[in-house]
Amino acid sequence: MIFETLASTGHEEVVFCHNKDAGLKAIIAIHNTVLGPALGGLRMWPYKTEQDALNDVLRLSRGMTYKAAVSGLNLGGGKGVIIGDPSKDKSEALFRAFGRYVNSLNGRYITAEDVGIDVNDMEWVLKETDFVTGVHQVHGGSGDPSPFTAYGTLQGLMATLNAKFGNEEVGKYSYAVQGVGHVGMEYVKLLREHGAKVFVTDINKDSVQRCVDEFGCEAVSLDDIYDVDADVYSPCALGGTVNHSTIPRFKFKAICGAANNQLATEDCGDEVERRGIIYAPDYAVNAGGLMNVSLEIDGYNRERAMRMMRTIYHNLGKIFAISKRDNIPSYKAADRMAEERIQTIGKIRLPHMGNGAPRFLGRMRGLG
Repeated sequence: MIFETLASTGHEEVVFCHNKDAGLKAIIAIHNTVLGPALGGLRMWPYKTEQDALNDVLRLSRGMTYKAAVSGLNLGGGKGVIIGDPSKDKSEALFRAFGRYVNSLNGRYITAEDVGIDVNDMEWVLKETDFVTGVHQVHGGSGDPSPFTAYGTLQGLMATLNAKFGNEEVGKYSYAVQGVGHVGMEYVKLLREHGAKVFVTDINKDSVQRCVDEFGCEAVSLDDIYDVDADVYSPCALGGTVNHSTIPRFKFKAICGAANNQLATEDCGDEVERRGIIYAPDYAVNAGGLMNVSLEIDGYNRERAMRMMRTIYHNLGKIFAISKRDNIPSYKAADRMAEERIQTIGKIRLPHMGNGAPRFLGRMRGLG
């Protein structure tokens, strides 16, 4: 069953990691390494079943392949998940045990932060392997990637507005932002700095109140966000919120946000297109975090990172142009752009099999 699944998804390798003493139950999925080593974050989540964890890591790692490819990075797609509650199950032993598994892959997979994980957790992983990005600045890393993901999302938004309305005047439009965690909060700040009208919702009421008190946003309930009469829907938390239940309620003219896997199914992307709503493919929009940590491979530079974020605007422009040229929905256009790059480079390169001890930040050069 698992091999049949991998055959259909195109994954190269899946590693099940278990350490009873540390309480570690984790899965690392390497999807495609034609373009370079698989870089993707580590997620910690209390999955109800092991199958749910496997489904998630397979889906997310595949998404990372496409995100790296469409962003022009020399990286493949991978992801790690730890089964556990991040609010109570974290420990030094847990993350160091995970780091040993990462190290055993010899550079085929490079880990980073994701949902439920922070810079402090990465410190423990770093004690067992150099194949880590997103580490604290004291180690030469870039730290929290959230501001970069948010800034990249703004670049994607500007390209989306230009494609839909013919201008990039962020403050001229209104936004329904679902999710104001690390990335969503930074995104809201940027929208308000442009003078935009912003509606917000989140399961964390304190975060919503902060948006109201500090940034002048308008709060709405979790379910009412889909009914807001705003120009742009910006999902920045859960995946699958663009679905057959929510789409009929949309008054939005555009969808652009930082969440992964926003479309519940591909036919939801088709339906959005039929309704004349422009959709900015999520993995092209939220690539800022990946771009940022990818620079740690050669030696991190913040100015270079901010310059790289601005390429998201041009990537979205290319996707919308392909959509128009080939008369296909934008989500298919993004896939086509990524797949064409992988196929082209794949003709001259083999999968990345690791290359011994890394030299990140002076510790790591020449990966790929």
